[in-house]
Amino acid sequence: MSLGASKAVVQVLCRPVTQTGYSEHLVNSSDLTLHSTFQVKCVKKRPPRHRHSIRCSSMLLSQLRRTHQLRPMGVSLVNYMNYSGSWFQTCKCQQSESASGITAGDGNGAWSVNNIETSNSVNNLANAKSILEFQDVQQLKQEKALTSKIANGTIPDSFSIEEEAWDLLRESIVHYCGSPIGTIAAKDPTSSNVLNYDQVFIRDFIPSGIAFLLKGEHDIVRNFILYTLQLQSWEKTMDCHSPGQGLMPASFKVRTVPLDGDDSATEEVLDPDFGEAAIGRVAPVDSGLWWIILLRAYGKCSGDLSVQERIDVQTGIKMILRLCLADGFDMFPTLLVTDGSCMIDRRMGIHGHPLEIQALFYSALLCAREMLTPEDGSADLIRALNNRLVALSFHIREYYWIDMKKLNEIYRYKTEEYSYDAVNKFNIYPDQISPWLVEWMPNKGGYLIGNLQPAHMDFRFFSLGNLWSVVNSLATMEQSHAILDLIEAKWSDLVAEMPFKICYPALEGQEWQIITGSDPKNTPWSYHNAGSWPTLLWQLTVACIKMNRPHIAAKAVEIAERRISRDKWPEYYDTKRSRFIGKQSRLFQTWSIAGYLVAKLLLTDPSKANILITEEDSELVNALITANPRGKRGRKNLKQTYIV
Repeated sequence: MSLGASKAVVQVLCRPVTQTGYSEHLVNSSDLTLHSTFQVKCVKKRPPRHRHSIRCSSMLLSQLRRTHQLRPMGVSLVNYMNYSGSWFQTCKCQQSESASGITAGDGNGAWSVNNIETSNSVNNLANAKSILEFQDVQQLKQEKALTSKIANGTIPDSFSIEEEAWDLLRESIVHYCGSPIGTIAAKDPTSSNVLNYDQVFIRDFIPSGIAFLLKGEHDIVRNFILYTLQLQSWEKTMDCHSPGQGLMPASFKVRTVPLDGDDSATEEVLDPDFGEAAIGRVAPVDSGLWWIILLRAYGKCSGDLSVQERIDVQTGIKMILRLCLADGFDMFPTLLVTDGSCMIDRRMGIHGHPLEIQALFYSALLCAREMLTPEDGSADLIRALNNRLVALSFHIREYYWIDMKKLNEIYRYKTEEYSYDAVNKFNIYPDQISPWLVEWMPNKGGYLIGNLQPAHMDFRFFSLGNLWSVVNSLATMEQSHAILDLIEAKWSDLVAEMPFKICYPALEGQEWQIITGSDPKNTPWSYHNAGSWPTLLWQLTVACIKMNRPHIAAKAVEIAERRISRDKWPEYYDTKRSRFIGKQSRLFQTWSIAGYLVAKLLLTDPSKANILITEEDSELVNALITANPRGKRGRKNLKQTYIV
């Protein structure tokens, strides 16, 4: 095949493929009006014929990217990495007739095939001396040796890992009615038991959505936001009971079903799971909170504020807020939830007021306040929102924080204090301080504990809650730096051979039996019981960038790159030092892939982290001072201390 013919073939195959890797169909705003009895479906007679050709074209580009077969002579491997991404996107690629051929074109200099067989390399190089400079020949030998080391895993190729990750992320995209609407949880070809890993999870899609936003591919995130909003209004029942309005689903699946009355046609429907089919039947409290956070990030990154200003989106935000701000019996401003209502979705002793939920709750309140349009009907809601922000911020900063100084105070607590001015407000018994904590707490550093209830403090370090408290300024500046200080001081425990421990330490022995119910999946140092989750890289990166300490995240990413691709992108790692792939870990886990990509993108351009960061609000600080939470008991003052 001639050069011109091969170039034409590649360009024709590339033509249907968009730069984003998926169809550019947009969601019609008029089709996404919120209805209480709306059923999401798409009717089609038969699959479009062009879809197969597009998929084939995508596979061709993917193969070209992975093999890196063509590279200009005289251009180093590093420089080639810098421009090859745009080179493939424009499809201005050339293909030689044989593995040993050398061609030229487009004024880019000579082109050489990178996978020359070892047995023929000497002869090929000798034949090419007439058209190649001697220094290019030497460079080719050096780069072939480097490529061989990369292939053998001796030297991890950061660029090839990123390319592989993007290919895998785009392969996980789910389409509905021709439009991309999310990514499945995992695409593990080695697992025969799919369970619900073939569904689109709200929390799992967040790093995928952020990655697409940072890459400039906004449509999939917009579609995800609007379609999941429709699912919010579905009737949700389990055993004749319905949860409150505003609950977002944990996940959904696109199903193709026969169309009633027409055997030749099918329709696509979205089938949501609000927890009624989940293991343990847990309600996804964090789904709605993550949805609000992603909505704000979409607006800040794309500049498209029309989505958050839509009536149905504004209604969705208010429904989530009313569900979270509803009055109850609780005396605390924190959200009271059951076990397994967040990323840790199995029994792990986090029922009550877990830090992860409180950090996401605080972040969602800040994001919602920023996006809500001022109107008469929202005045009471905004007032309640502001009151909750003040109380929640004080509560977490004052009662969840622990460092060596606070630990010593708890050690000297008096108990059974009946007084409005009690020091030990929650009647914490000093004997609750575990021996591991006394030895583990560094002199410099601290963290927010995992949970607080009457007579109970969960002293475990929960990573997501602490990292997100840094990102959203729930922790003070001093506390935020102390959290990162602790991470550096306890690097061998929290990172070791693969970042990042979901919590520390693990529940073991009788404590594990009682708290988890002898859960065989949450054995010590596995899964949610102090397993290591690569997806947490992106939260770590955002937190480090905010505090102007990106070197911490860069070091963690470098550790992950040593093996995450070779291990086939596991869901989690086991053992105290993260040496084993998790015993039930899914491979090619999408949020492991997306978490790595977001970390790399943000480290390349730290300014983009602003779409996720919320700085400390001066109004909240003033409100904390004027509200005087430690004040004496008295009649409630109806006059507000700040202006909305």
